[in-house]
Amino acid sequence: HNITVNKIIIFLFTLLLAIAASSVRGHSTRVGFYSSTCPRAESIVKSTVKSHFKLDPTIAPGLLRMHFHDCFVRGCDASILIDGPNAEKTAPASQFLKGYKVIDDAKFQLECECPGVVSCADILALAARDSVVLTKGTSWAVPTGRRDGTVSVSKASDTDGNMPGFQDTVDVLKQKFAAKGLNTRDLVTLVGAHTIGTTACEVFSYRLYNFTSTGADPSINPAFVSHLQALCPQNRDGSRQIALDTGSADRFDTSFFAKLREGKGILESDQRLWTDVLIKTFVQRFLEVRGSLGLSFNVEFGKSVVKMSNIEVKTGTMGEIRKVCSKVNEY
Repeated sequence: HNITVNKIIIFLFTLLLAIAASSVRGHSTRVGFYSSTCPRAESIVKSTVKSHFKLDPTIAPGLLRMHFHDCFVRGCDASILIDGPNAEKTAPASQFLKGYKVIDDAKFQLECECPGVVSCADILALAARDSVVLTKGTSWAVPTGRRDGTVSVSKASDTDGNMPGFQDTVDVLKQKFAAKGLNTRDLVTLVGAHTIGTTACEVFSYRLYNFTSTGADPSINPAFVSHLQALCPQNRDGSRQIALDTGSADRFDTSFFAKLREGKGILESDQRLWTDVLIKTFVQRFLEVRGSLGLSFNVEFGKSVVKMSNIEVKTGTMGEIRKVCSKVNEY
């Protein structure tokens, strides 16, 4: 009898250790973290994003991308929001991000409602979800409880070494995602965020001219090459914005994956998802709506974003709750 009791005690102790270890690893965020300390937190973020979106719909892809950039460098700790001459937001990969005013606005309102309670990192995670919903995507429950980091640097080792790049090979992309605890399915799903938003001609026009000795990148549909060349003439305005999902840049759907199948991926790294055999199967499964192998992009996206939003989070007594999202607190 005593042996059984001892076994149960050892089992419970082991279980407690396992739970403690998992929370230390950064999974101690939870849905409804502010339910008693700031009950209106999520609705305030939601209404703020919505009012800004009505004035400028491009903030939706902006906020979604900002959350991604934040999480891939130093974890999801709002380090992307900090101002400074060498801050993370000044890195080449992050220079075109937009939506900072939305976060500042939400933070101002939350500080009036419940001062010093809601982190900037959580505001960004909630705003990313609300952006997907506003572009006709499906909602998901956002775990909250992140705290804000106090370090933000644009060092190449921090940004370029972690951030997936538009010229990365599939193997490099897999390595960068794996380093953050994300698998191949997460990679394909999260790149699917390119179903909304745009990129500049200067980012991909190298694919259109002199890519090979015979001309354009052969992985682009030949008819599409001339379409893109008309939009991005050689040696012209490189800042012109082009939809990443032609004809559906303001709607969160699977048409981005259909474009890859047609050879109409704008970024080289996007089109490579179709040329890699293993990754291609995930793209096909997102396009297979009713088949037994079909995957719901909206459902998978929610799962993968939640996983990403728990990368190296600061919880408990780590970090701080910034008073203003663009600067570290002064003590």
